[in-house]
Amino acid sequence: MRAALAPVRAAVLRRAREEAAAITAEARRQTEDALARARSDAAGQLDSAREAGRAQAAPLAAALRSQGRREARAAVLNAQREAYEELRAQVRAAVASLRGGPEYDRLLTRLREDAVRAAGSGATVTEAPGGGIIARAAGIVVDCSLSRLADAAVDALGGRVTRLWAPDRHSGHLAPARPSGPAT
Repeated sequence: MRAALAPVRAAVLRRAREEAAAITAEARRQTEDALARARSDAAGQLDSAREAGRAQAAPLAAALRSQGRREARAAVLNAQREAYEELRAQVRAAVASLRGGPEYDRLLTRLREDAVRAAGSGATVTEAPGGGIIARAAGIVVDCSLSRLADAAVDALGGRVTRLWAPDRHSGHLAPARPSGPAT
């Protein structure tokens, strides 16, 4: 009987092996499809995360660039202010040095005449503490002090004072600093 069942048994085993091979092949195909979908989904999520990161970082990057521009502008303005204040100090020092010069008495006479002419003939004229003249009349003060005249000279430069920090047209470098103090 075993011998009679051997062909049936062989056919059943062969059929079982074929079905197992088909099930295994289908499982492999489904696994590969699932892996391909997972890889595709992961790549899509990674791309989405990158885009979201870029989108989230863009305002911060713009804010940082804007802050950098503001800080750079503040530094430039601060340097310009310092150059302007240095110019004012140098002009004041140069004008103050006139007090010790041989022409100071003639300068005082001229300033006194100009101040009285501006304030009126009844003006009270005094010498300013730092040099120069101040004339006072009813509601009028004419300040011809040396410090005020120095400040007026700097103020009269107006926009030309920007040459202190403007690049030289020929070299592209800042204009050279002017020596301070009297020339020797």
